[in-house]
Amino acid sequence: MEQVIYRIKLPGPAILGEGKPENQNHAIIFTRGESLQTIDMNQEHYMEEALKMRNLLQEFLEKHNGMRQNTHCLYPRQCFVSCVVYVKSGDQLCNYWTTFTCQSFEVRFLSQTQPQTFKPGFNSTLREGNVTHHEYMQVGKGRDVGLNQISLFEAKIAYGNGEQTLSRDIYRLGHRFDFFRMLSCYFTTVGFYVSTMVTVLTVYVFLYGRLYLVLSGLDEALLTGRRFMHNQPLQVALASQSFVQLGFLMVLPMVMEIGLERGFRTALSEFILMQLQLASVFFTFSLGTKTHYYGRTVLHGGAEYRATGRGFVVFHAKFADNYRLYSRSHFVKGLELMILLLVYEIFGHSYRGPVAYIFITISMWFMVATWLFAPFLFNPSGFEWQKLVDDWHDWNKWISNCGGIGVSPEKSWESWWAKEQEHLRYTGKRGIILEIVLALRFFVYQYGLVYHLNLTKHTKSVLVYGVSWLIILGVLLVVKTVSMGRRLFSANFQLVFRLIKGLIFVTFISVLILLVAVPHMTVQDIIVCILAFMPTGWGLLLIAQACKPVFPASLWGSVRALARGYEIIMGLLLFAPIAFLAWFPFVSEFQTRMLFNQAFSRGLQISRVLDGPKKDRSSKNKE
Repeated sequence: MEQVIYRIKLPGPAILGEGKPENQNHAIIFTRGESLQTIDMNQEHYMEEALKMRNLLQEFLEKHNGMRQNTHCLYPRQCFVSCVVYVKSGDQLCNYWTTFTCQSFEVRFLSQTQPQTFKPGFNSTLREGNVTHHEYMQVGKGRDVGLNQISLFEAKIAYGNGEQTLSRDIYRLGHRFDFFRMLSCYFTTVGFYVSTMVTVLTVYVFLYGRLYLVLSGLDEALLTGRRFMHNQPLQVALASQSFVQLGFLMVLPMVMEIGLERGFRTALSEFILMQLQLASVFFTFSLGTKTHYYGRTVLHGGAEYRATGRGFVVFHAKFADNYRLYSRSHFVKGLELMILLLVYEIFGHSYRGPVAYIFITISMWFMVATWLFAPFLFNPSGFEWQKLVDDWHDWNKWISNCGGIGVSPEKSWESWWAKEQEHLRYTGKRGIILEIVLALRFFVYQYGLVYHLNLTKHTKSVLVYGVSWLIILGVLLVVKTVSMGRRLFSANFQLVFRLIKGLIFVTFISVLILLVAVPHMTVQDIIVCILAFMPTGWGLLLIAQACKPVFPASLWGSVRALARGYEIIMGLLLFAPIAFLAWFPFVSEFQTRMLFNQAFSRGLQISRVLDGPKKDRSSKNKE
């Protein structure tokens, strides 16, 4: 007969959040025994490793320096790939994870790979317990290597490390550790993400600093001065710097790890193979994922569990799915950096040689290209023309649908846009002020550009900056008019609405022709105006989203219409190069050979051949 030992009364509904973490939180109450082994559902024990369990349990009887009892014993895991996609680079990816997670330090293993146990680990250390790491035992770890799943996983980990940065546990550990142990704690917890964010912020500071030097004239004065006439040593230094910036020093620990285990010749050959298989593109892209979610959590908080899934990853992700997942974390930042690099080239090419520009900006252009196009490069069948046509129709339908109660972000752009702003609802005044301060960089950038037009190069009056804002307000008024017309004019007045849009277009062309004819506005001026005013409008959008609680409700529809326009422009800029490459069949073949092994590539080609006649027969039957 079953007997009730004790009961646990739940405070409310049984399911409060995601199933996986809620099961862990609930099961911890019923655990028994002196030791508890926490192992993921996608991990496994090897037979020979299970025989070492007695030795591992014996570690709990040991004391650290004869004083502190061991409370947590950690051991590494050997990663293996459980899918056929990326099978060529899977071994290299596993080597990366082996180096940087399996051979990790004590607290990092708890905080990064076991998010549900980092809190007990911190509490144990604060209560003079000891956390140890042992190399003589390991378990298997199944890894999904689809780009979208990996990005979701890294976002989840970045969320957790952002919350750790704000937690009282790290604060208390920092006050109680000695200097050297504090360095170890920093490196093995939040230090990795802080250094990652500093790396990306350094690129921003460098480009905005360079832009200031170019627009202020200091860069030209320095490079054309007598001391810099012969700058061959400077170019040699820039060449060596650009070589190091490719990340060779960052992969040195991985090369050492593989060299110690399998020989340095094998390590060197695998490193070269990784570069040929675009592993640098993959890890540069993940750099943006870590930076975005960690920085947003530090600024606004609100970390949440993100289900990554364990499904079959060999499928074609739609363009709208990639856009929703990477728009704010990669695409927006990549376009901003691209605009800064273009402006730096436009106003600095007259006195600086192309070699110096390439040495200075080659690594940044690589990061921009990676952030903008890596999701499509690693997307199976990403350059097939028919799939791109279907993706384009799906994206148009998604961005045109209206949102509302019960409409998921996958069905409507408005619902997705509202969800992207949820972190601003729960942040305090500090987060809103920081968001506004960060958006002011676009206005400073605009101020520097409007005085370098051919129309305004002979004047430094503040009226020039005021006129630029009048132009921006005029564009916003046009957007407001179009949005109101689309809402007010019914189907019976569509002709009137089209006449209004045609009148606006004719007026714009007339003003442009007048500026070219009378004050001799050049093509470069038109390009600079576009590069100056587009980021300014985005800055206004960021400020409006941060100030939504106090923003007039009557103008929120105009803000949404302006945001939709920016999304359409970004989508076109991303989709156009992909569609151009899809015209060439060898691009799709190259991508298939790079992503899949030979057997799966052959099977994929056979399936395409077999699918063709079926579609033709079905269309004939319908006719």
